[in-house]
Amino acid sequence: MIIAINASAKECKNAKIPEKLVDEFSLIESYFNWGKGSSNLVNLGIGDDCAVINIDANYQLVTSVDTLIEGVHFPSNTSASDIAYKSLAVNLSDLAAMGAHAKYFTLALTLPDINKQWLGQFSVSLKSLADEFDIALVGGDTTKGTLSITINVTGVVENNKALLRSSAQVGDLIFVSNTIGNAAYAWKQLQNNQVPPKHIIDQFNRPKPQLLLGQQLSTIANACIDISDGLEQDLTHILKRSKVGASINLDDIPLTNEVKTYIKKTNDWCLALAGGDDYELCFTVPVKNMDLLKALQNKHNITLTQIGIINKSMTLTKIGSFDKQCCSYQHF
Repeated sequence: MIIAINASAKECKNAKIPEKLVDEFSLIESYFNWGKGSSNLVNLGIGDDCAVINIDANYQLVTSVDTLIEGVHFPSNTSASDIAYKSLAVNLSDLAAMGAHAKYFTLALTLPDINKQWLGQFSVSLKSLADEFDIALVGGDTTKGTLSITINVTGVVENNKALLRSSAQVGDLIFVSNTIGNAAYAWKQLQNNQVPPKHIIDQFNRPKPQLLLGQQLSTIANACIDISDGLEQDLTHILKRSKVGASINLDDIPLTNEVKTYIKKTNDWCLALAGGDDYELCFTVPVKNMDLLKALQNKHNITLTQIGIINKSMTLTKIGSFDKQCCSYQHF
């Protein structure tokens, strides 16, 4: 999943979405979730970060597609280099959430006109990230129209080793990688004609796909998702698919100093809970695997922070001094 620019990471005046309002997820469920059909190749279809396809006795394909549109998913003055990087990075993040190894991708590029300088910068940036994660561009399409980029990524996992949203268990501890809230904070500053610090704006324009982490978590974690539409909404996807509940402690959510300062001044926890565009991983781990997780953290020098625990409640409870509900990003 990807998130469009979220100018509305705020408290909801009405926490319930009206039944007549069609959001992205109900739209998919109502019109396009046809089940797996008769094909014995489809192991997991619509409803997770990637589909899972059986290919032989040892491996399964995982695949996902996302589209970024100018003025919706990135500002019109965004550089070609940043657009290219983010377009591929957000798709690689879906593979990371499944514990997959990236293999190849296709690119559908819609352009308002032919700008050789723009295309040169776009191509160099796209190839650089592709080379970094050893994923090959194998085809695609070009059309004329409003600038948009659609990328379909494909990776592989060992049979039945894919990380899913539906496997969280009561008693699992909930973790997130690195820090969250930077992208939403960067966007808020840009809206106010301020210049975010480089490490903050980089999180917005160039999120780092956590592919290696996802691969390592495949034998440690029970459930996983990437944080694209906001921590609260994405964690809720795990809870719904796994038919469990959870409690999280706001004070345990890992934030940069800039985001901490902003929240301390405003008590606007919605920025961290619903701002989205983080592309970090949120995952659940059974207590018995904690030593393995600590060893993973030390080996790869990555920050993994426990923020809560899975329970039987079927709801998400937030522990802290902020008791309002936030509006995570909705595509419609």
